[in-house]
Amino acid sequence: MRVLLVGAGGVGTAITKIAARRSFFDHMVVADYDVSRAEAAVAALGADGTRFSAARVDASDQEAVTGLLRRERCDVLLNATDPRFVMPLFEAALAADAHYLDMAMSLSSPHPERPYEECGTKLGDGQFERAAAWEEAGKLALVGIGVEPGLSDVFARYAADELFDEIEEIGVRDGANLTVDGYDFAPSFSIWTTIEECLNPPVIWEKDRGWFTTAPFSEPEVFDFPEGIGPVECVNVEHEEVLLIPRWVDARRVTFKYGLGDEFIDTLKTLHKLGLDRTEKVTLPGGAEVSPRDVVAACLPDPATLGERMHGKTCAGTWVKGTKDGRKREVYLYHVVDNQWSMKEYGSQAVVWQTAINPVIALELVSNGTWTGTGILGPEAFTPRPFLDLLTAYGSPWGMREQ
Repeated sequence: MRVLLVGAGGVGTAITKIAARRSFFDHMVVADYDVSRAEAAVAALGADGTRFSAARVDASDQEAVTGLLRRERCDVLLNATDPRFVMPLFEAALAADAHYLDMAMSLSSPHPERPYEECGTKLGDGQFERAAAWEEAGKLALVGIGVEPGLSDVFARYAADELFDEIEEIGVRDGANLTVDGYDFAPSFSIWTTIEECLNPPVIWEKDRGWFTTAPFSEPEVFDFPEGIGPVECVNVEHEEVLLIPRWVDARRVTFKYGLGDEFIDTLKTLHKLGLDRTEKVTLPGGAEVSPRDVVAACLPDPATLGERMHGKTCAGTWVKGTKDGRKREVYLYHVVDNQWSMKEYGSQAVVWQTAINPVIALELVSNGTWTGTGILGPEAFTPRPFLDLLTAYGSPWGMREQ
């Protein structure tokens, strides 16, 4: 297998460090708009980097990406960019007759009249509209295969297959006790993506109602996270799991809640009030045009550089409620990464490393023929046990807690 990895930021660089320890692929081309980032990612691998090379590509230029895929004879494109570039990369892979994987899906847009009640364009709609073309080409687009979405979806399918007879609710819950020395506000993941998912109307799915929306940060609840993280208040946030899980897993309700904290929520609300969350460019005195959200991102530290200042753990997991053998059951399937461990073992901070390990595992399963399919499929469309076994084999085991 020859892989084109587009995006050499924190997650992309962590992907190279994880993949370098595995033998399932022949070569990985690491491409970025800033070729120096791609070169740095390859150089950091040292003697383990012989199967890697660096290239420059503009992720928004579909033709350029298609050309690079063809020149490098790549079998698959792994998208490690932010969601703005999903559609050109997705279409480039199809044009080049390559498989495709991503960790976030095509962008949503709110309902124009009832944004907090009805869905407008949902996450992934742009991709699912192209399902027939991918099926006709006989190629696989494996979408949402990071940690959330990704591992959380694998947990949902595992619960349905092995732990429950009937499922009442699948609730993805994400929380951490991470701190960053020297910063009052320093997101551990892309602020561009964080603003997008946190300020858009969250989506909920119910079997008798379908998909509908609510207000941002709604329905707060305190969830007790494992391995010393403890209680964290979680709120509704727009996320791909709610759009993916109901397509393949039978449940009465699906939700996603994120442990943000009051200070983080207040900051996001302030950015929204000031219009600094907007992606549309504004004209400055002198004629320069800038996107307010891009300015916010440029003013904050790069999450990939925060590892040495970070302390604590991050937890991603899926809380499932239902019945088994006629008895009520609740479980929380989870994956915890300690920042101290990920920095020592891989030199990557916990949040980006936890995201990065999952597409590498998925690539390995596709490469060895364990996961097969055509068209547009989410992680829950595949048998979950081989994925979870490999997660443990990679040295990062998952856990389950009876609630």
